[in-house]
Amino acid sequence: MATFKFELVSPERLVLSTEVDQVDLPGVDGDFGVLANHSPFLSTLRAGIVAVRTGSETTRIFVRGGFADVSPAGLTVLAETAIPVAELKPDQIAAEIRDAEEDVADAKTPDARTRAEQKLAQLRDVASALQAA
Repeated sequence: MATFKFELVSPERLVLSTEVDQVDLPGVDGDFGVLANHSPFLSTLRAGIVAVRTGSETTRIFVRGGFADVSPAGLTVLAETAIPVAELKPDQIAAEIRDAEEDVADAKTPDARTRAEQKLAQLRDVASALQAA
């Protein structure tokens, strides 16, 4: 199988830069896969799991939003957040969800409530991704 260059970047760091066989991504319009020589393509990503396949190994990384850019040079993903699934702790996520639910209930302004609801939705996305992985 032909390989291609894949880079996953978050605001904090370059998460992954390697040659891969296939990458499956959570697009806002549906999941999609990228193989070598894919047509140029740009997509917005929703929160979910990016599955990176190299040989017989698959690496799963949770992303929270971002963009995927497929070009002749390969695939670049710019993610708002990128965390390897192996590093996610279900108990910690559950505690953060409880805290976020309290923040929504305690919000004093519409803006504060909106921010708290967005954070809660993102945490629930993480929890859903963990259950699916």
